[in-house]
Amino acid sequence: MDIQADRIISRDDIAHTERQIRPHIRRTPVIEVDASDFGLAAARLSFKLELFQHAGSFKTRGAFANLLTREIPPAGVVAASGGNHGAAVAYASMKLGVPAKIFVPTISSPAKMDRIRDYRAKLVVTGDRYADALAASEVWASQSGALSIHAYDQRETLLGQGTIGLEIEEQSPDIDTLLIAVGGGGLIAGIAAWFGGRVRVVGVEPEAAPTLTMALQAGGPVDAPAGGIAADSLAPRRVGTLVYPIAKRQVDQVVLVPDDAIKRAQVALWDKLRVVVEPGGAAALAALISGRYEARPGEHVGILLSGGNTVAVDFGL
Repeated sequence: MDIQADRIISRDDIAHTERQIRPHIRRTPVIEVDASDFGLAAARLSFKLELFQHAGSFKTRGAFANLLTREIPPAGVVAASGGNHGAAVAYASMKLGVPAKIFVPTISSPAKMDRIRDYRAKLVVTGDRYADALAASEVWASQSGALSIHAYDQRETLLGQGTIGLEIEEQSPDIDTLLIAVGGGGLIAGIAAWFGGRVRVVGVEPEAAPTLTMALQAGGPVDAPAGGIAADSLAPRRVGTLVYPIAKRQVDQVVLVPDDAIKRAQVALWDKLRVVVEPGGAAALAALISGRYEARPGEHVGILLSGGNTVAVDFGL
C-alpha cells in the first residue's frame, strides 16, 4: 500500500504539475527572520508566505491542478470546504470560465465565505462541520454531473500542493526541517513526497483536531475530534486515505498544539512581521512558540504560513 501511494505522487509528477499550473499561481516568497524576534534562540527561521497566494492560501495550487488536468463536464465543478479550498476552487473556476458550486459548513469564517461569493461561485452553507458539507457536495455531484474536487484526498490535489516543496527547495535549499500544519493532510503529503526524506518534515495539528496523530496511532485513517480555533481549516474529521501511507513513510514527527499557542502565533506574526494569518495558517509557528517542537542549535527551520483568510479582529487586534 505504501509503495503504490508513493508512486501516485512522484517528484517527476509534481514537477510536471508545477509547469502546468505555473502561469496561474504566484511564486510566494520565503523570508528569513531573527528567531529572537519570536522569543526563540539558536535556530534559523524562514517563513514560506503562502498566505500571499491567489485566494489567500496554498489551496489554489491544488485547485488549478484539478481544473487544468481533468476533463470538466458542462455542469462544472463542485467542492466541499472549510473555506480555503472553496475559495481556491471558486477563484480557479472564475479564471478558467468554469461553473462552480461550493459547500461550506456553518463554522467557515465570514472572510472565506465572502471570498467564495466574490469569485462568483454558488455558495451553499450547510451542516456544522466539513464532513457535513462534503456529504452534501457528494449528493449534488451525483445529481448534477458536476466534477467533484476533493480538498485533500485526491491525486491532483496532492500534486498541486506538492509544488510548494519544489519552490521551497529552490528558494531555501539549506532548510533542515519544515513545520507544516495538518488538516486532511494533502499539504504535508504533497510536500513530503517532493522531499522524499531529504528534509525533516514535521506535522503540526491542533490538540482539538488530531487527525494524523490518531491515524498513525491506529494504523490508518480514523475519525478524530474536529474542533478548536482552527476548525474551519484543520478539522476534517479524518486524514485522507491517499495521504496516510505517504505521511507514515515520509513525515518524521507530528506534534499537537493548544489553541492558545495558535492565538499567540497569530499575534506574534502581526506584531513582528505585520502579516495577518488565519489560525490554521499560524499553527506551524505555534509548534515553536509552545515548545512542542524544540529546534536544535543552528537548525534551519522552515515554517509554512499556509493561509491568510481572516481579519485582525478574529484574534483580538
